[in-house]
Amino acid sequence: MEYSLRDVASVIRSKNSGPYELTFDIIFKDFDLYEKVKAAKVICEKAFAERYNIPESNIMNLVYFDPAKAVKITIVRPIPSGSLGETDVYGAQQHSPLMNYTFNL
Repeated sequence: MEYSLRDVASVIRSKNSGPYELTFDIIFKDFDLYEKVKAAKVICEKAFAERYNIPESNIMNLVYFDPAKAVKITIVRPIPSGSLGETDVYGAQQHSPLMNYTFNL
């Protein structure tokens, strides 16, 4: 069955994790689907790197956090926060590529 992350997650967000890092949070609506996603490794370094067109080595951490039924991904910021050419100082607008993420289980 095909799922859209937008339909199965209650929260999809990005935020600053310091001037050189961005963190993404995906919090699922229910534990059953979260467990299936985790077991199938639907959200993994390779898939995330492809979606953001970054090398996997720029992913500092990808953690499934069971108590919150969440996935937390931290990456190296492409441009440090507040630097010339940087367009999102707070990192709060970087989650949109995840909104159309679909997967099969």
